Amino acid sequence: MFGGGHSFFCIFLLFLSLALFVLKMPLFINRDRIFAHQVHLLEHKLRSKEERILELETQNAILHLRLAECLEKLHLEHEEETEAQNLQLQQRNAQDLTRTALVKLLSEVQVLKQDLSEVFAVYVSFSTELEEQSKQLLEKVERASTFLNGHHGDNVQDLQARVAALERSLEEEKERCGAERQRRKEIHNTLVELRGNIRVHCRVRPVLPFDNIQSLTSGSRPASSEQVVYAISDDTVMVNCQKPGMSVQNRIFEFERVHGPEDSQDVVFEEVKPLLTSLLDGYNVCIMAYGQTGSGKTHTMMGSRLPEENSATQQEAQQGIIPKAAAELFRLISEKPEPSHTVEVSVIEVYNNELFDLLAKDEQGNVVGQRRDVITTSSGTSQVPSLTYEPVCNASEVMQIICTILKLRTRCPTLVHTESSRSHLIVTLTISSKSPNALALTRRLQSAKKDMLHSTMKDRWSPRCHRANPTAHYSLSTSPASSPCLSPLDSPCPSPRHSISQTPFRTRLQLVDLAGSECVGMCGATGGALWEVSCINRSLSALSDVLGALAEQRPHIPYRNSKLTHLLQDSIGGDAKLLVMLCVSPTQRYISESLQSLGLGTRARQVQKEPPRRKNNTLKVK
Repeated sequence: MFGGGHSFFCIFLLFLSLALFVLKMPLFINRDRIFAHQVHLLEHKLRSKEERILELETQNAILHLRLAECLEKLHLEHEEETEAQNLQLQQRNAQDLTRTALVKLLSEVQVLKQDLSEVFAVYVSFSTELEEQSKQLLEKVERASTFLNGHHGDNVQDLQARVAALERSLEEEKERCGAERQRRKEIHNTLVELRGNIRVHCRVRPVLPFDNIQSLTSGSRPASSEQVVYAISDDTVMVNCQKPGMSVQNRIFEFERVHGPEDSQDVVFEEVKPLLTSLLDGYNVCIMAYGQTGSGKTHTMMGSRLPEENSATQQEAQQGIIPKAAAELFRLISEKPEPSHTVEVSVIEVYNNELFDLLAKDEQGNVVGQRRDVITTSSGTSQVPSLTYEPVCNASEVMQIICTILKLRTRCPTLVHTESSRSHLIVTLTISSKSPNALALTRRLQSAKKDMLHSTMKDRWSPRCHRANPTAHYSLSTSPASSPCLSPLDSPCPSPRHSISQTPFRTRLQLVDLAGSECVGMCGATGGALWEVSCINRSLSALSDVLGALAEQRPHIPYRNSKLTHLLQDSIGGDAKLLVMLCVSPTQRYISESLQSLGLGTRARQVQKEPPRRKNNTLKVK
């Protein structure tokens, strides 16, 4: 016990001494180092805590992501279960609806079966009744036939024979009437050919949208878009003339051919095509479109241009007389020997009573319209010196040239039409026959003989053959400054040194699209446009005066009153074949202009031109 207490006491003393030693240590140890050490330890612990916090946050984020994935899976599973339940519900509803519909259909089928059975019963009763009535009727018919055969058989047979004879007679009369009509038409056409009258066709266009546009002129009432011009047959036009306070009066105009609004471009050209055959037989041909602005002249002569997506057949169907005539001309030439014919094209515009060559080119080769003049040669034919001619080999080249120069034609919008042509356009195709046939030679010799007799009467004949060639003005080399005595090749009187077969024979196809004829108030022209309208109306009036002078057979024909009539002198007054295509608007709004056009056509039909000279097929020239 004692020993243990002693040891404890010793240990106590040792700790006491150690404590005293420690209390004395600050006198010898630096406190700053201790504090720095403690701060270092604390910072180390802080970093450890921060790392631990970051690690815990990372784990927390991972746990949040896993929780979101679990929630999304639970949501998807819930939606799938909901969709499955909805689908099952819809299927159940559809099955219920199907069952309901089937039940309803079954009930309706049963009702229909019942109705059908009732109808069948009615049908059976009706059929039975019908059979009985049929038997009764058959019995009555048999009794009636027996009665007729027994008592009136002879009379019935006589009546039947008379009816058959009358039917045969009616058929024979119809055949005779058709034959007489065809014969009358042929005789009429032959008479027109022999007399050489001007052919006049009329085309009535359909009612167009711009016809409904009302136009008010000073002191006038609104014009009506009611149709008053009708093509009642293939050769007759009827106009309903309505005047205030008076009853409607119908005026009838007859022409060689009348085309209604339903006639296509092909139908119109079929009536024109026979004239083209005369070109290669030695005749000049002129086709002229006359009418007011908007009546369809340019559509008739040139055609309408459809969008490019339309087929080639539709584009060709809308072509006018000019492209179709060019195609037909080259088709006729293709049937002849290849080197026998050549074709040249020239285009003239008559604007403000002045002639412009639309094929003339400047120094840079650009096509520009140059002014030209028309003269009368010593033989009495018209000629345009320095006129430009372009050689062509097919119809596409002709149309390419025409489409190029159409941009130069003078146009101006009016109250009647947005693209009104303010000038006369003359397209001329000159055909040169290098080896003229006997028909053309006959006509040439007869023409030369007549000219010689005519010159002898006027004491103008000379041994040098002073007369100019009637067809020499088509030659490019001929000019006003050249000598009036032409070479033997250009002279109409053949010399012994030169055979006629060496002389080229020339004919012309003139296609004329005239400017519109209307009054100043109708077109709404003002300022400088008034002069244009005045020149157009004066030239058309001059054309009417020429036709009137020819119809009345006056000694003087006023061709030189206008450049237009002076240029077309050979086509109007010579032995050329002239066709005037009257284009007429059908509505009341343009009735004055329509009557004026129809009146000019009637006057043109009265012209008796020089009879065409008959050609002798037996002529032989060596």
